[in-house]
Amino acid sequence: MTKTDTSSLFKTAAATVDAADRVLDAARRATQARVANAGAGGVDQEQEQAHGYAWLATYVEALRQMLRWARDLEAAKKFGTIEQLIFEIAFREYAPQIVGGIPMSQGEIVRAGQLGVPGEVIGKFMDAAGALIHGESEAKARLAKEMAEHPHAVTFGNIGLDEDLALVRDQFRKFVLDKVAPHAHGWHLRDELIPISVVEEMGALGVFGLTIPEAHGGSGLGKLAMCVVSEELSRGYIGVGSLGTRSEIAGELILGGGTDAQKKYWLPKIASGEILPTAVFTEPNTGSDLGSLRTRAVREGDVWKVTGNKTWITHAARADMMTLLVRTNNAPAYRGLSMFLAPKPRGTSGDPFPAKGMSGGEIGVLGYRGMKEFEIGFDGFEIPHANLLGGEEGQGFKQLMVTFESARIQTAARAVGVAQSALDLGLRYALDRVQFANPIINFPRVANKLAMMAVEIMIARQLTYYAAREKDAGRRCDLEAGMAKLLGARVAWAAADNAVQIHGGNGFAMEYPVSRVLCDARILNIFEGAAEIQAQVIARRLLEEKN
Repeated sequence: MTKTDTSSLFKTAAATVDAADRVLDAARRATQARVANAGAGGVDQEQEQAHGYAWLATYVEALRQMLRWARDLEAAKKFGTIEQLIFEIAFREYAPQIVGGIPMSQGEIVRAGQLGVPGEVIGKFMDAAGALIHGESEAKARLAKEMAEHPHAVTFGNIGLDEDLALVRDQFRKFVLDKVAPHAHGWHLRDELIPISVVEEMGALGVFGLTIPEAHGGSGLGKLAMCVVSEELSRGYIGVGSLGTRSEIAGELILGGGTDAQKKYWLPKIASGEILPTAVFTEPNTGSDLGSLRTRAVREGDVWKVTGNKTWITHAARADMMTLLVRTNNAPAYRGLSMFLAPKPRGTSGDPFPAKGMSGGEIGVLGYRGMKEFEIGFDGFEIPHANLLGGEEGQGFKQLMVTFESARIQTAARAVGVAQSALDLGLRYALDRVQFANPIINFPRVANKLAMMAVEIMIARQLTYYAAREKDAGRRCDLEAGMAKLLGARVAWAAADNAVQIHGGNGFAMEYPVSRVLCDARILNIFEGAAEIQAQVIARRLLEEKN
């Protein structure tokens, strides 16, 4: 592609983003009208409309961030052949989907026309996109060829990191290749905990204190660094990439709402990995409805006694501390919730919860192994009053809300890592597998799958990095974090599914690592806010913001 071609491509892409904003604005007005007409609970009643609007907004922001990424690379003279092809394909594929159909799930498609966007606005969008929509292109074939010629590249394309973060990324890639990748599938097949020696080495590398300030024993890095590390670790094994999630949540809870004494005691131990936290929020039959939590803590002198049940608690047996959300008074819904930093002894496989007033059992799962999932019962389990977060009742949900942005950004980064793992496996197999005297990467349907995987991974990555940069800048980013998580989870599942398809029957065999990646990818659309909940949150925020 010549310099003139690049300039023309940028101009068309910018015009496409501007026109897409007008499509989005028309969809907003139509959505607001439908929600208003539905009366109380309008967003709930008009979920298809509202969630479609959320997906449309996510696509428009994704294209905007791809344009920003490309312009930044061009300015740095790093916009090479692979980057140009990824950029072109991103616009060629995502822009037409705005009109022809955005997949919200495998069986749910939303189109701009369905959202009430007038034909005139759609027509102007089509005109602005021009050749990006209507023109023929061999870009996917060219990108697949580049990928085949450079199969050992760390990723396909310059992802837009500065030198320091690139070094961080390289460090963790080497760690994964040495300590994680050779063993991950065995851990998965045997349904084993990740060896404590690996956890300890991660602690020494600073994984658990990445974003904790240096004054409290951490590295004091930002959320973008968290994304880079989480992506590379998850590329090796999602269980390893997720080990830091609970430390991230606990650290933010304590930084945002803890007393000085709580910060001084807990943060250095979390940062070093001496203490492994677990997040204990979800209950049977509540899911995302945290306002309905029933587990209760009653104060008796200097202790609180907890009674109730929790479920889907990750890494619970081996954890040393629980960030525990319970009801401490009769105030309705969220106002009666309080957060505790509850110490517990580390359990074993034979005795997972060796604590008085605490019992539980493992939940068997298809994927996302390595830490194990548990249900927990509390019957008079005691927590010192000094461990009430912030020393104040009724603040638990408010304190937890502070962590949602970072948790969803980190989950989006994990999704990108899982998707990249699927691409790694799919590409390697397509190069090695010979059918009809040809490596199967030479067949267009296989090449197209691999190219599109590379493109969508870059789209999800840039949207995730955007959310992280907003967080690092101190700006509210629940919207951006939600979009990154929503799209990242879908991209991970699509990449894993396509990688299995490239493997054919072997992809269905448990001995092939791609079978593990498929199982691991599926959870990403469920935890940290299911896709439907995520779309609901995005729609509410957008409609609230524009009123």
